[in-house]
Amino acid sequence: MQRKLMLPLGLSLALALLGPLLLPDYQVTLVNYIGLYSIVALGLVLLTGIGGLTSFGQAAFVGIGAYSTAVLTTALGLSPWLGLLVGLGLTGLIALVLGMLTLRLSGHYLPLGTLAWGLSIFYLFGNLPHLGGYGGINNIPTVSLLGWELSDARDFNVLIWLVIAAVIWLISNLLDSREGRAIRALKYGTVMTEAMGVHSGRSKLVIFVVAALLAALSGWLYAHMQRFVNPTPFSINMGIEYLFMIVLGGAASLLGAIFGATLLTVLKQWLQDLLPQLFGQGGNFEMIFFGILIVLCMQYARAGLWPLISARLPKRAGGTPAPPDLDTPPLPRREALPEHAVLLRADGVVKRFGGLVANNNMNLQVNSGEITALIGPNGAGKSTLFNLLSGVLPPSAGEIHFRDQRIDQLSSRRINALGVSRTFQHVRLVPDMTVLENVSLGAHRRGHAGLLRTCLHLERGEEGALLAEAARQIERVGLGEHLLDEAGNLPLGKQRIVEIARALCADPYLLLLDEPAAGLRHLEKQALGALLRRLREEGMGVLLVEHDMDFVMDLADHVVVMEFGEKLASGLPHAIQENPAVMAAYLGGAE
Repeated sequence: MQRKLMLPLGLSLALALLGPLLLPDYQVTLVNYIGLYSIVALGLVLLTGIGGLTSFGQAAFVGIGAYSTAVLTTALGLSPWLGLLVGLGLTGLIALVLGMLTLRLSGHYLPLGTLAWGLSIFYLFGNLPHLGGYGGINNIPTVSLLGWELSDARDFNVLIWLVIAAVIWLISNLLDSREGRAIRALKYGTVMTEAMGVHSGRSKLVIFVVAALLAALSGWLYAHMQRFVNPTPFSINMGIEYLFMIVLGGAASLLGAIFGATLLTVLKQWLQDLLPQLFGQGGNFEMIFFGILIVLCMQYARAGLWPLISARLPKRAGGTPAPPDLDTPPLPRREALPEHAVLLRADGVVKRFGGLVANNNMNLQVNSGEITALIGPNGAGKSTLFNLLSGVLPPSAGEIHFRDQRIDQLSSRRINALGVSRTFQHVRLVPDMTVLENVSLGAHRRGHAGLLRTCLHLERGEEGALLAEAARQIERVGLGEHLLDEAGNLPLGKQRIVEIARALCADPYLLLLDEPAAGLRHLEKQALGALLRRLREEGMGVLLVEHDMDFVMDLADHVVVMEFGEKLASGLPHAIQENPAVMAAYLGGAE
């Protein structure tokens, strides 16, 4: 991630230092607006492009930042810097409340929710008398910084682009971290992230508030640069334009945010001059053009225009990141358990989906230092039971205990923290993250650095330890050669092994493996079997669902057979192979 930082950071610093010296007044003003829009767009890259949460309401947060400082500096005569602090504090509080309400929505309901509060805040600006109504607030004072009076567009150009450089550095640090990996995994669903110990709701709220604070910062700069605010720049139309910027530039790219803001701002200015001459009258004809452009972009360049352009630029040498230092001291391990201690016990577990009973009166026990296999025909309810045991689904009846603690009402995140880690029947990796980054997600709860330390790049020691632990687990499962490859480029069988490494990175007592051998070649299955035997020798408990009977019978200490959601039989592998009911139901029938 850090190597991608240099170009946007260098561009921002160049515009800050050289823009006022080389550009005429009109272009300096235009570059200032591009910078203000870029700050909001950078927040939207984090929120929407990377986090997968669409918001139409960012213009409202820009307005809160602008109006907060306008009121405090004009009506109360306070310092603009105090106005900034109050604006950020108020925006953070409002974003926290709105986020806790809105982020519970999913699908198309989330953007509709942001549309609703964005409109509400816009009309609030125009209808509160002490905010100046639709006429706005005049005579907002200039900003002074260490004796430097920011009185014209050239002064603000320096400040705006230095702020952008700082924002890019902070966001890059965040994304290149434990918290950042959790954020980057959000748009691929929360089932996997919660099972790895990530508090997905908290991660969503963090990026929502951060994006809102960046919008408020842009609003503060706008108010003191213009020295006048009214509700118009904070309408829902502007909120849509901010989204247009990242869609055009590149929704998941920091430089794409700046490129999109530049493209939209310059095009809008050009079209506002050109289109009235073509149509013979004024109007918002540029929005028609932008609508067509967005449709074409979504059709032919869904990742945005900047990734399309950058893919055709010459690649710099030495861009491959270095692997982690394996000499880094290992992370603390859980205390060892006695051999053959009861880890997991399910008693009378029932799961109903309406009138369908997926699991009925299921009983199961898994001990430390043992491998238990769960087998049965397709549709027998094995994966449903896995989801009940790992907290993805709550049971309709019955109890589940882990190390004598009842867990059937706990979230998968809290169950993971107790020492249960799992893989999935259908592989759940983040395809555009490396194998190393995917596996390190499993160690998420083993790190503790907060948002501020992460953004300021002060958690490097902890980060190095997490990545080193992930690298050790990757070597352990035999995928060391793929350490820095993108996980989505691996064949399905190796992706399943990556999931096992990720689960091991959590340092679990119990490993739940859902069809781990599916898609593996013969030698790969042998290597997987050898790994599971080593884990058993180390005292780890393993519960696996598998359809390859040769693999299961050669490996398992205990076998449980399911049919139609119920337990058909359980016992030692050789006893199961000779059980007539099992043979009739699953192993080929018996005379």
